[in-house]
Amino acid sequence: MNLINKVDQYLFYSITDFTRKQQLSTAVLKVSSTGDGHWYVYISVTMLLIHGQGQQFFNLLLLSFIIEFPLYLIFKNAIRRQRPCYALVDFNCQFEPSDKFSLPSGHTAGAFVVASVIHICFPVFAPLAYLWALTVGLSRIALGVHYPLDIVAGMGLGMGSVMLAQRIV
Repeated sequence: MNLINKVDQYLFYSITDFTRKQQLSTAVLKVSSTGDGHWYVYISVTMLLIHGQGQQFFNLLLLSFIIEFPLYLIFKNAIRRQRPCYALVDFNCQFEPSDKFSLPSGHTAGAFVVASVIHICFPVFAPLAYLWALTVGLSRIALGVHYPLDIVAGMGLGMGSVMLAQRIV
């Protein structure tokens, strides 16, 4: 486990250092905000109203979030991994997260729920959707609120929730 933590911290510092050197803080914050939950409501309702497959998209997205969100809360509060902005004494974070714990990344889980549902309902847009979801995850590292392992866990939680929801639907 110590080796995993060292690799996780190394990758964390590599991403945050790159972001700071390239002065990407504003862009990273904007990308991260596209993973805020209210956007998913807007997208799903819009699809419901304007597209023939909107009902399928809406239903699968809703059920996937009904599965994902409680699991996210259970994992986050059971694992209780401190966010890097609180755990690393030599790291100065300029972004205040909504809670103290980092594993899994909720923004990443939500983004991968959306990307996976897009993959199922609108496969032609899947590469773009997954690229966006990965970028949301990377932005959370760049902001200093998640380690790379948190992002991987969020990806798995998001995609796994959609796979389970698809079996139910």
